[in-house]
Amino acid sequence: MSSNLESDTISLDTSFEATIQIQGRTYQQLAVERGTSYGPVDEYERDRQEAQHEIFKLVFDGRLIFPPVHNPRKILDCGSGSASWATEVAVIGIDITPHTMPDDPPPNLILQVDDLNEPFTFQTNEFDFVHSRNVVTGINKGRWPSYVKDCARVLKPGGWLQMVEIYHNVQSDNGTMTDEHAVRETSTKFLSSVENSKDLRAPLALESFMRGAGMVDVAGRMIPLPLNGWSINPKEREIGEKLNDSYKSAMSGHMLIPFTEKLHMTHDQFNDLMQRASEEIDNLSLKPYVGLYVCIGRKAN
Repeated sequence: MSSNLESDTISLDTSFEATIQIQGRTYQQLAVERGTSYGPVDEYERDRQEAQHEIFKLVFDGRLIFPPVHNPRKILDCGSGSASWATEVAVIGIDITPHTMPDDPPPNLILQVDDLNEPFTFQTNEFDFVHSRNVVTGINKGRWPSYVKDCARVLKPGGWLQMVEIYHNVQSDNGTMTDEHAVRETSTKFLSSVENSKDLRAPLALESFMRGAGMVDVAGRMIPLPLNGWSINPKEREIGEKLNDSYKSAMSGHMLIPFTEKLHMTHDQFNDLMQRASEEIDNLSLKPYVGLYVCIGRKAN
């Protein structure tokens, strides 16, 4: 990851561009072969990421930066994806796949293709603010402590790190979901299918990772995200109604390869499970939700 991106242009390694087709979805061949990411990289996924960004803006009342960062001059966005957040903030964005990046980014946005599992080569004390979002399915299991330490190292003294992750374990707000439900089975299978390489429980440990990296003023919270319109709170109901299709699309797209290749499910078995789980996510009486974990921390002066 080069730190002089403003002056240097490097041709993209063609290995990052190769794709494969599975059940009508497009995946990055390099990411799948490395086990770095099992998420699709097609237009459907780019649209989903952009829609999810708008949902997050609704959750956070339009705020993009949470800690008291004043006039940041240099910002790093880790796991930029479709660059929806990065486009609004004007930053250097990093993601392993070029496929979901905007075709015509604004001039104040620099996008780099790289693997966040590799050590950062940015200079120490380089950024005023580092943003990391939705990387839990991409960061390798043993990489988390050093990943957060890398984020902390490249911050200037006094700079802030902000991390936002979903814990992909669907729960029921009224406790009516049991092990017999397909959506519970889906969550359990997802955790087990990638447990050798990914830590899907990492969102629960963000505060611990930050403190382990020497950050101060660390603060975190969990925000329940409804997966349909079950909430009586108007804002939460709107979030749930908008997140419903997005989350079902994420399930089918991101779980396909782990379930069929790691758990050896047939495509028919996978499609049947997704159908039943989707119907349950639509069920208002189940009151399904996932936890959104938000954590901020400051690099000591």
